[in-house]
Order: sequence, then C-alpha cells, then structure tokens
Amino acid sequence: MGIQKIEVARGIHWIEIAQAGLRVLCGCPADAVKHLIKRGLIVSQEVKGVACETGPNAILFSDVSLQHGDFANLAEFPVLQMLYKQGLILPGHPNNTGRKPMLIGSAEQVESQMRYVYRGNYGLVSGEEIAETGVPATQAAEMMRLKLKFAFGRIQPSSDFLDTRIVGDAVVEIAEGVSLRRLRSNVFEFAHEGETVTVDLNLRSGETYECAYPLGYHRFIPEYFAVIHSGEGDGWDVNRPCMSSIITYQGRVYLIDAGPHLAKSMAALGIGIDQVDGIFHTHAHDDHFAGLTTLMGAGRRIRYFATPLVRASVAKKLVALLGIEEENFADYFDIHDLKFDTWNDVEGLEVMPVFSPHPVETNIFVFRALWGDGYRSYAHLADIVSMGVLEGMVSKDAKAPGLDRQACERVRAAYLSPATLKKIDVGGGMIHGSAEDFRGDASERILLAHRASELTPEEKEIGSSAAFGTVDVLVAGQSEGMRRHAFEYLSTSLPAVPLHDLRMLVNHPMTEINPGAIILKEGETPRELLLLLSGQVEKLRTRDQFYAGLSAGSLIGAAAALDDRSSRHTYRALSFVRVMRLPIGLYSEVVRRNGLLERMRRTAELRAFLETTDLFSEGLPVAAFGRIVDEAQERRFRPGESVAGRDLQMLNLIRSGRLERSVGSKVLDVLQEREFFGEEGAIFKVPYLTHLRVLEETAVVQIPGDLLKSVPILRWKLFEKYHRRVANVVHGGDETQLFVWRDAFSIKVAQMDGHHRHLIEIANAIIEHLHAEVDQESLLKAIDALVDYTQYHFSAEEKLMALYNYPGARGHGNKHGQLILQVAGFRQGVLEGRVPDKSSFMHFFKTWMVRHVLDEDRKYGAFLNARGVY
Repeated sequence: MGIQKIEVARGIHWIEIAQAGLRVLCGCPADAVKHLIKRGLIVSQEVKGVACETGPNAILFSDVSLQHGDFANLAEFPVLQMLYKQGLILPGHPNNTGRKPMLIGSAEQVESQMRYVYRGNYGLVSGEEIAETGVPATQAAEMMRLKLKFAFGRIQPSSDFLDTRIVGDAVVEIAEGVSLRRLRSNVFEFAHEGETVTVDLNLRSGETYECAYPLGYHRFIPEYFAVIHSGEGDGWDVNRPCMSSIITYQGRVYLIDAGPHLAKSMAALGIGIDQVDGIFHTHAHDDHFAGLTTLMGAGRRIRYFATPLVRASVAKKLVALLGIEEENFADYFDIHDLKFDTWNDVEGLEVMPVFSPHPVETNIFVFRALWGDGYRSYAHLADIVSMGVLEGMVSKDAKAPGLDRQACERVRAAYLSPATLKKIDVGGGMIHGSAEDFRGDASERILLAHRASELTPEEKEIGSSAAFGTVDVLVAGQSEGMRRHAFEYLSTSLPAVPLHDLRMLVNHPMTEINPGAIILKEGETPRELLLLLSGQVEKLRTRDQFYAGLSAGSLIGAAAALDDRSSRHTYRALSFVRVMRLPIGLYSEVVRRNGLLERMRRTAELRAFLETTDLFSEGLPVAAFGRIVDEAQERRFRPGESVAGRDLQMLNLIRSGRLERSVGSKVLDVLQEREFFGEEGAIFKVPYLTHLRVLEETAVVQIPGDLLKSVPILRWKLFEKYHRRVANVVHGGDETQLFVWRDAFSIKVAQMDGHHRHLIEIANAIIEHLHAEVDQESLLKAIDALVDYTQYHFSAEEKLMALYNYPGARGHGNKHGQLILQVAGFRQGVLEGRVPDKSSFMHFFKTWMVRHVLDEDRKYGAFLNARGVY
C-alpha cells in the first residue's frame, strides 16, 4: 500500500508514504507526541550505533487555532521530538540528512506556529524585552548572557531548522511525488501515484481532544494548608500528567502551572474550574502552559500570579498562538504581579518567587503559612538545572554566554533552602535537575518529579514519589470553606434575602456523591434540592442532543420544585461531588416570603433556553447568570429587515427565526435558532464586518456586552467563533470587493502583522457600510474605529522602534502624522455628507495604508528581525 493512514486519536491522524520518506503527524493538539508513542508510531531504535527514536518528519496543522476551547495546534513538543530525539538536526547524527522537518498548513497557522516555536525555545529574545518587564538594564544583560548559553551562543529563527509548505487554494507538492490539497476547512487530501487519502481534522459537536493517560477519580478534601499532587511526569510521560501541584489554603484553591488536559485532571480530582482562586505560573513551556485555555474558559477571571518577567514570556507565546494583543491577557486573567526574592502576601498565604536558569524565563516558588511556633512551607522547583550544568555555565568573561560565580551560588542556595515539603524536577539533561544534588538537602520531605521513567534505586534513597491525587497535609484542619462558599452562592442567587434566612439555609448537611452516579433522573420529582459545592455535574437530555455542565453554586432540582413538576433533565456526577441538601419546602418558603418567585421562574426559563446554546452550555457562575437575567431583553425583527445600529452593540441569541450573513454579494452562512451575532460590537468593540438580513420573523434575546466581557468562558467562545469568521474573510475573501491579506503584507513582526490585519478588517467593515441605504451612524462608528485603531497602532509601532533605537524612527513617525491627518480628513468628508463609493474608499485605503506597509514598515521589520524580534 502506497499511503498508510492511521487514526491516532480524536483530531490526530498519521499519514506515511514510505516510498517518499514522508511521515506526517496530522493535527497536533496538546500531548500529540504521547498519543504517537502509545500507538507505537514513536519507538526507540538504534541507527548506525546511535540510540534515537522514530517518528514524524512533517506536521499538518489544523486550519483553526482553537477547537472547542482547546489549542488545536501545539507543535512545540512534536518539533523537539523531531529535532533532538530523532536527531534530524543534530550534527553528525545518522538521521541528519540535511532535510529539515516540515510544517504544513495555511499561511496563518504556519506563521503562527513558527513564531510560537520560537517563543517556546527562547521566551523573551532580547535585553530590551527583558528590561520592559522592570528588570534593571544590567540584570537584563546578565539574563541574556545566560539565555545565550542555553542557546549555544545564538538565538536562531525557526526557519533555520524548520521547512514550511503553505496550503492555499491550489494543490501543493510536499515531497517528491506527494501532493496535498484542501477540500474544505480542516479537510485535506493526500495524493501519491494515483492513490488518494482524506484526513479530517475537525472535532464533532461535543467532542474534545483525548487525554493520553487514565486518571481515575479522587476525593477533594480542602485541608487548611495542603498540597494535592496533580502531576509528576513530563512532556514525554505517557502515563502521568506533567509536573504540577494544587495548594489548598483556608478553603481556597490555587494551581501551580497549567499543563495539558487540565480540565480532565481537575475533573478527576473532583474540583470544578470555577472553584479555582488563582494560578501560580513558573514558565511558558507547553507542559506547564497548554492548560491555560481551560482557565481562560472559566466563568470569572481567575487570578494569575507570576513575576512580570514570566508573565511577559507567557503572554508573548499566547499572542503568537492566537494573534491577540498582549494586553488582552488581562481580559481573561486577573493579573497579580509578584516580586522576586520577596515574600508576597496572598490573603495570608506567603509566596516567594526565585529566578531559576532555564531557556525561557522561569521562577521557582516557595510557599509558607504561619502555624504553631513558626512556618510550614512548600517549595515547588519546576524546571531547574542540575548543579553540574550550572557549574559549567560559569564564565569569568562578563561578555561571554553564561553567568558569574555570584549568580551561580545564589541559585544553588535557593535550590537547597530547606522546606517542610519540597518537590523537585529531576528530569536530567541540559535543562532539568538531578536528584543527586539534593542528597544532603535538609528539607523534611522531598518529592522527585518531572520525568517519564521510574526512579532509580539511588534516587529512591534521596526522595519519595507521589501518585496523582495524593495529598501532603502541611497544616491539618478542614476549614469551613465549603459552608462559606454555600453562603456566597445562596446570597447571590437569592438577592435581598435577610441574613437570618441565609444562615438557616446553610445550616444543612453536606454529602458526597460518587462519580458516575445519577443524581436526578428526567421524569423524577425531586425530593430535595442539592446545592453543588464542588466537583463536576453534567445535565443531559439525549433525545434533543442536549448536554450541559453545571458550575459550583448551581441548585439541582430548583426549577422543577418551584413549579411542582418532574425534572426535564437527567443530572449525573462526573467526579466526586459535594452538595448541600436543602428541604424543598423550606427553600420555597424563603423564596415566596421574600417576593422572589417570579424572578426565580424567569431565571429558570431563561436558563433553560441559554443552556441549549453552545455559548452557555458549560454553565456560568451564579452571580454572572443573575446579572444576565436582570439585564437581558427580547427583541423581534421582521422579514427583510437589516440588522444595524444599537442591535449590533448587543449580543443576540436567536430564539426563533433565521438571518442571512453576507459580505458583499457573497452569503457566508444562515444563522438559525440557538446561534448568535453581534459579538463584534458587544465584546470586541469593532465595527461589524458583515451584513445581516432577516429571512423570517425572528426573536432574539439581547444581552449587553458589558455583562459578558468579564466572563472569560463567554469571551473565549466568542473569540473562537469571531476569529474563525474574520480569518475566512480577511484571508479568503473576494479581492474585487474586499481587502484580502496577502503574504506580501507581512513584515515578519507578529505584533505589527496582527495590527495590520485588524486595520484590513476595519477597512472591510467600512466597505460593507458603503451601500445605497447607508446607515450614517454605523458608517461613522466604523470610520471612528479606523481612526482610533490607527492612532493606537502608530503609537505601538513608534514605541517598538524607540525600544530598539531604530535609526529611521523619526522619519517614520513624521509619516505617521501625515497619515493621521489624511484619515481624519476622510472622516470629516463623511461628516459633511461626502460619502465615497466602495471603489473610491478602496483606492484611498490602498494608497493610504497598504503602500505605507509595503514601502516603510518593511524597513523597520527587517531591522527588528535582525535583532531577533519576529
């Protein structure tokens, strides 16, 4: 057989054409390498006496960066496996034939992955970027010396060791005699010597990427101060999650790092995402980073704790993956910067971040809590270096790559500082630690982690191991955290209820429900209400293909009890679940005597509709949902009506009817019941790129955007849909009617390429408003958006040029001033009634912005590329 195809896991396929020497990993979400290992597609071998591994030599990317809230393309570990474990670029290695590993896909995804791999290799790439985080210039220079030591003296662009093939509309040859074409979005056809094979990288509705290892179920018991072990492996371990921990303190839950398949790890531990109070982040490598999307999909902004140095490295990698602005990081997380080498107080829990040598910016953490006659402490030493490697980096030459003796001793002292409990990376090699260095460590208890293999007998003499879900209790005592949370949930869902009524309700027993247990069946009449306090519960009605998740604070059985009817859904525990049992009669009386019955019924009715939509299917915090219920309104549209103005400043969810969405003369899609529109204006504050025409009588629920912007799970889902739609228009539209992004526009600086794409998006929105029945208000809003974003973009551009002392910065800035005057004049003309036609505006934009990008921006782009900025 010429072409071998293997379905590896959901969204991951293997294509091998032995005759052409081609082995393609198709789709590379988190832990794709682990799936290949489990399927026997990566195995150990020996080539000409050199030990190495088999594996892919090419990767085909998904057309979209996100699928169902998870990263669809994470090439960091597959690339590392090809380069180093297979030896494809190692000097003198028998597998190094001069043929570079190949990245294949759309121009947008290939460019994104090249930048992301670059950031994954190096993190911050210049002294200027490091200094921007507040590090003094002399210390930034020292950090760059150290970084260059890890980088063997030179920071290399990804193109030095990776080849690329762009799959556009035409057939492309990817190897001798092998061609590839896109049949439709995310569906590709390989052809070789008359044989063809199709690969579909789309996930179906309700599907997620698979976890490579089983996790089982574990009880979540929040001790006063404890460490739950949520991962002891590394990025290659096929049996365990990557090194991470969860700290409980006074009823609060804090994560240390966010590795792949975080949602599944949390479910196995019986912790809901909305129970997480914050994350402490060590660094941006994928085995500590890939789970950020899970936290970005929470019902509120989770607190993000890291030093500004680490945060900047993480944000730049996220920007490379998603094409968002760096400041958008704060849209999804509540940022709390920590100071190095200082005890930072986090509501009584003290944490000290300490700089640790690594290829990317990294801090280890030490946590402590006052107890008894002193402190109990936990040290989390993720991705450290061995003392041998550290010694080898010491250089007396202050200009040579490496570090000085004083810095080396500071790191050694930090690593060996005793703690009550210390978890250590002992992965070995150039960038990980060694257990032997801690043989004399004075800590009370040592745990060894961050490796794929079993501990050696010698290592077992030094430290313990910890299975997934086990707990080290540093200060015993189960606080009243659960009951405190119950009080908060009830006070939010029952506004204006007196304190004595709330105290009466929370004075009821809590109980545990086993994983897999049915809590309430469809058709059953609830005998009591269950307030969900921890764990994960699904709500389903399979005949309608209805599946939803509940967040902590949900009240199971309330809607049925208030209307004295049976349940319309089945509720099932997905993990160990803790609930508070409330008598129906007592709860109903509290609702009735406080005049809340109609509000509760309206809440139940609106929730019933919203949960049928993909947007709201995963549940929301009680507080967020309450605000939505109070502010949501219904709006009706007549057939033939165009949706514009204020209606596009709200998020609209369709209850009934249909609308047609188009760009120019091209119909993009037809929106139907349970779909939505208006997120551009409501959430992202950009002009609407498409035209909406009502096909039949349509009823929608309108929700003000300000209520949704602070709910990350909604913002995340809206971004995923919006990003996909804009990419289709900006990258694949009709060039006779719209501006289409072309590779020639790229200046090879990710941040500025993103800005230029957004300017094209706004220009296309203006074009959509230039028709005979022009809505003057909407047109002016679109033009104002162009003016505002132009000023923002020019300011960012000038700041970047100044940071790197670009010699042409002054002249470039003068040209910016001229361009701003031109676009302001264009706006004034529209205000005075001189509305241009589409061709006139397209000519204006082309001469105004596109020529500037091609003629001027390319110059500073080349200058910055030479400084390692891409």
